[in-house]
Amino acid sequence: MTSVTEFLAMGGYAPYVWTAYGAALVVLVGLTVATLARRRSSRRSLEALEQLRGRGRRA
Repeated sequence: MTSVTEFLAMGGYAPYVWTAYGAALVVLVGLTVATLARRRSSRRSLEALEQLRGRGRRA
């Protein structure tokens, strides 16, 4: 158990290391959420454009 505690303590640098890991995780999650939101928005725009295109051909 001591080796796990020593690992988590990171030789005294734990606050800096774990903060950096946390910040990186927050950024990666944020980018993933933004990408999925942009994808959803793009799909909606594409569907709207395809509907307009289909109406134009029939008219």
